[in-house]
Amino acid sequence: MNLKNRLALANLPTKIEKLERLSKELKKNIYIKRDDQTGTEVSGNKIRKLEFAVKEALNRNCDFLITCGGIQSNHARATAAVAAKLGLGAYLVLRGEEDSDLEGNYFFDKLLGARIKFITPEEYREHRNEIMERIKDELSKEGHKAYIIPEGASNGVGSLGYYNAMLEILEQQRQMGVKFDAIVCSVGSGGTYSGLYYGNKVMKNNAVVYGINITEDKEYFVNVVESLLRELVRYAGEEIEIDRNNIDIIDGYAGLGYAISRPEEIEFIKHLAQLEGIILDPVYTGKAMYGLVQEIKKGTFDKHDNILFIHTGGIFGWNTVQRSMIR
Repeated sequence: MNLKNRLALANLPTKIEKLERLSKELKKNIYIKRDDQTGTEVSGNKIRKLEFAVKEALNRNCDFLITCGGIQSNHARATAAVAAKLGLGAYLVLRGEEDSDLEGNYFFDKLLGARIKFITPEEYREHRNEIMERIKDELSKEGHKAYIIPEGASNGVGSLGYYNAMLEILEQQRQMGVKFDAIVCSVGSGGTYSGLYYGNKVMKNNAVVYGINITEDKEYFVNVVESLLRELVRYAGEEIEIDRNNIDIIDGYAGLGYAISRPEEIEFIKHLAQLEGIILDPVYTGKAMYGLVQEIKKGTFDKHDNILFIHTGGIFGWNTVQRSMIR
């Protein structure tokens, strides 16, 4: 498998550290991989995927990147930052309203010079791919060649970023003298989970990869991951057995919906920040780590000794409503 067909954009490898006080509190060894530290403008998990996707765009001589997400999309912000760094154009299709508060990731999108098209939630759900194709045609008429990156860069080529991350984890556990028997990540578009799952299978590692969905439900994401794994196999060229029953998605922590926070989730983020000096985001990692802690308390992870949680970033995504919930 050739993983050299990527751009070196992220600060890698990201460190793994033990959450000493949380581990003591829960009587379980919990570690965290700091993929929130992959960069500054590009911080978070999306840059690992973009290293492969944008390389493919450059190989096709594209000069514009088109992608989509919510108004506080970490992926959209990272795409805008990569485009600016490489001298490419960026066109973002965002679910939201143009007169929204200019804050967080939306602020950085504007600062980085991305073109932005706002669409309704219904348009986003039903027609975002068609809208991006129309933008690609419009850019073509302007003399540009555009490359479309799907939501979260979660496709076959993007998921290679977290296959690569799994190789990194295996080397780090060897150096640390620790065997992670459970690896946990949030699931919002499926690419991070798919890459980790694929790498775990290819390397014949016997950890269980768990995803905690922060939107939709388990059945939805089992279908998404199954499809992504088949696409990933075509890109990577190494077959694995894909069994839906082994796609471990833990349901029940999407709460009130995507990017909508409950007081108990915000209080947990505050608790962890003061306990460990690590800040989670309210959209992805806050809900997923909250879910992990609840599942540990329920006994779901009793069979595991060393749990690794992937901190996928998102600190820029805090909005006014969520900040107002901090007491």
